[in-house]
Amino acid sequence: MAIHWYPGHMHKATREMTKILPEVDLVIELLDARLPVSSQNPVIAKLRHNKPCIKILSKSDLADPKTTAAWQSHFEQDDSVKTLQTTLDQADKAQKVIRLCHALVPTKVLDNLKIVAMVVGIPNVGKSTLINALAGRKVTKTGDEPAITKAQQRIKLDEGITLLDTPGILWPKIENENSGYRLAAAGAIRDTAMGIEDVAFYLADYLIKRYPENLKNRYDLVSVPETEIEFIELMGARRGCLSAGGRVDLEKASAILVNEFRAGMLGPITLETPSMILKEDVIVAELKQAKVERDEERKRKFRLGRRDSEQK
Repeated sequence: MAIHWYPGHMHKATREMTKILPEVDLVIELLDARLPVSSQNPVIAKLRHNKPCIKILSKSDLADPKTTAAWQSHFEQDDSVKTLQTTLDQADKAQKVIRLCHALVPTKVLDNLKIVAMVVGIPNVGKSTLINALAGRKVTKTGDEPAITKAQQRIKLDEGITLLDTPGILWPKIENENSGYRLAAAGAIRDTAMGIEDVAFYLADYLIKRYPENLKNRYDLVSVPETEIEFIELMGARRGCLSAGGRVDLEKASAILVNEFRAGMLGPITLETPSMILKEDVIVAELKQAKVERDEERKRKFRLGRRDSEQK
């Protein structure tokens, strides 16, 4: 199931970013460290071309540290990319980002010219929090709801850098359904765009396979059930999510799991690895090719049918 959640202001923001990119020296892209590729906007990659890029793995305190290190190595195979782990509370992150900006555009520093850096990222990834830290004052709104910033802002820093703050944008179609579920689990997509139970079942299935000890510790389990429905029913019963007749209210239990994941209560967890993404990319490419072939076959049959009709 491909995910579509692309409000009008996101389409407008993409157009505005495209117009202003020629005057940009480098891109600062915030990624959610728990889902680095699923939170990486392919539209931004196309717009950026070969401009230097700082990929900031935000919320790294909520992610699996070993997997975060693997993602940094993966991204930095591109010589134009540098990575940095940050948390929402990291006091020295501003200076680290500024030093990387200077290192990636040394000619501007030597010529005493302003560096123009565009700050981009999906909704709810901590973009406004970072900009406030860089500016040393509150210049943008922050919050847990996606799509709070809806217009570009220019913020001048004392260190010879001008930041272009852009709205958090997604892309028109999230083709990898796994990425859609991960984005929903992290809160980048509004809860109304996907059913909370679907998201929780996806999350539970992944955690049972990859992080069973986290589930044991959080929910005080002797063992973790083999299936997501068994786990959610067990957890829901323990948390008192019961409806009439003593049945587990799956919606309430699902909301608990998703919200506790978002808050980091399940421990450090990453929802994707480089090897996982490589395999998923192959599957997505195969599905796209199969769709192209089906479309071509429909067109061929339509042309044949029309020709036969004309001959009669």
